[in-house]
Amino acid sequence: MSIIKRLFLVAAVLAAVAAVAACAQTQEATPTETEMAAETEMAAETEMVMETPKDPIIFSDLNWASAQVQNRIAQYIVEKGYGYPTGVVFGATLPLFNGLRNGDSHVVMEIWLPNQNEVWAEAQAEGSVISVGASLSKDWQSAFVIPAYLQEQYPDLDSIEDLKEDRFKALFETAASEGKARLVSCVVGWSCEEANAAQIAAYGLEDHLYVVNPGDGAAANADIYGAYEKGEPWLGYQWGTNEPALLLDLVRLEEPPYSDECWNTTKACAYQDATVLIGVHFDMISRATDVVEMLRNWDFNIDLYKEVSAWQSDNPDAGANDAALWWLSSKADIWNSWVTPEAAEAIQAALDASEIPDGWPEE
Repeated sequence: MSIIKRLFLVAAVLAAVAAVAACAQTQEATPTETEMAAETEMAAETEMVMETPKDPIIFSDLNWASAQVQNRIAQYIVEKGYGYPTGVVFGATLPLFNGLRNGDSHVVMEIWLPNQNEVWAEAQAEGSVISVGASLSKDWQSAFVIPAYLQEQYPDLDSIEDLKEDRFKALFETAASEGKARLVSCVVGWSCEEANAAQIAAYGLEDHLYVVNPGDGAAANADIYGAYEKGEPWLGYQWGTNEPALLLDLVRLEEPPYSDECWNTTKACAYQDATVLIGVHFDMISRATDVVEMLRNWDFNIDLYKEVSAWQSDNPDAGANDAALWWLSSKADIWNSWVTPEAAEAIQAALDASEIPDGWPEE
């Protein structure tokens, strides 16, 4: 073989080797692209996991106005500001508190002490509930309230002891009261129902009072409103943040002053001004720390609720949902201080878009 032919053969071999090397480089690039695609898929899956819906937060929907208005405000903030689904469980004080202890609900905006002292202490001892703040500031309550116009007519009627006198008993007597003075006490299922009964027995008033327990708060309010509109005598239970107490001129009959010893034994004394706590189920501390922090900042006091009550009085067809929307829309400077800047921005955007929380009950 000539030298020239040999040179051509070597050149051909070298070219073949170069081609094989180039092909190998191309094949090595393919796994790298596959790995990149896998990484992209994993990132997408991670993002989907991060966007997994949060567990719902269930509010105990106590059957009186202030608790329901507070619930609706809190639900709006929790849903629109913090992204948690919400819901409500409707009922009376004691069943709903048991539900909180069992984890069937997660937030109670109004736990009234001393009414619920015993069950509250038990639940705290077992570690099922935690107080994260207070609402409504201090509030009064009494089973012995009369309209101011009645005391103006009968200025000597100023004490519970006066209810033992026939002339004053006759003021409140009705065809159904069996010769006794009719007293409208607590709604069935509220903790004050038992406390009022104990007070009446301790004061020696069982032979003088005919006790009526309304089926719900609306019926109790309608009873006093009906008497007030007609200027008739009325005797019964009220508390400072209930709508009639905010709108009507009422007077509490004198009772012996509160003491711990009295209340924990006979209850032959006045109620202590109430402390109203916000309670949550213990698992909220770990699963919804942002909501717990918001509730720690909560400051819905009596003066704020008076404004809501006055607005509802001027808008009689408005329910708790409407009242919450009105308050949130007009009091942004207040609720902004309870929430994070990001939550505040989201809540305001929802209000501007007229959004309604999914967890609000229909009215």
